[in-house]
Amino acid sequence: MENLVRKLDLTSLRLFVAVCQENSIARAAEREFIAPSAVSRRMAELESLVGLPLIERHTRGVTVTPAGQTVLRHAQQIIGDVESMGAELSRFFAGVKGNVRVVANLSAIVQFLPEDVAAFQRLFPEVDIDLEEQHSPDVLRLVRERAADFGICNRIAGAEGLTQLPYRRDRLAVMLPSQHPKAAARQLSLQDIVGETFVGLRENSALTQLLAAQAQALGATLSVKIRVASLDALCRMTHAGLGIAVMPQQVAELYLQSLDVMVRPLSDEWARRQLCIVFPDESQLSATAATLVKFLAQQG
Repeated sequence: MENLVRKLDLTSLRLFVAVCQENSIARAAEREFIAPSAVSRRMAELESLVGLPLIERHTRGVTVTPAGQTVLRHAQQIIGDVESMGAELSRFFAGVKGNVRVVANLSAIVQFLPEDVAAFQRLFPEVDIDLEEQHSPDVLRLVRERAADFGICNRIAGAEGLTQLPYRRDRLAVMLPSQHPKAAARQLSLQDIVGETFVGLRENSALTQLLAAQAQALGATLSVKIRVASLDALCRMTHAGLGIAVMPQQVAELYLQSLDVMVRPLSDEWARRQLCIVFPDESQLSATAATLVKFLAQQG
């Protein structure tokens, strides 16, 4: 029986099943588009391998022996399992099953990805998404290192050589304690607030770098009293009166009911930002990752 496991092949099993179903070597050969002599040889080799007669040949066809019935039952199960495996694997090739690793910046994760990923998973429930938060520069680095299938970040310098697809747009706003003198304005520019005390994100965040560059263009340096790692902490620091903060408007407005703050749009043109999907090359994406990229790119 050890020899049987090593030498048994699927083609012989498939032809054996056809012979049993057709009760004829000739009809089985016609069905499988193979010469009758080749089918007959395969049947003889299979019987030699098993060590027992599997079919009895007659002038009008064949009948299956008791040993043949056992082989037939298992052959049908084996072929069915292989076909099921092929059907399941085809789902990976079609991009409807698999695992995708995504790195995204805080703005994308807080503002857009929860709803977009939920919508995607309703369409493709067999796709598992591993989503990791990173600052935009680290998103680009991890994508280049192939530590993620693709990334989502703000359009910033350093993405040269990567494919970039538009994802979503956001707008920056200023969050101020509700009693702040500038809270009465309908909107604010960076010039209006450049002399204020700020609370901000850590220095490696794209937002921090953007604000520093724009302040430098105005000939100023922002006074940042406290730096934190999350937008939630940024809002709470502002609520406590430790400074004002610049953040995505959609995020800031989530806190209007729970914190004693005001939110005013930032009027500068650069405050309207583009979030992008970034990856090395479309040909290097798995079918599953490409399916998710295509879905997200259509959400903007």
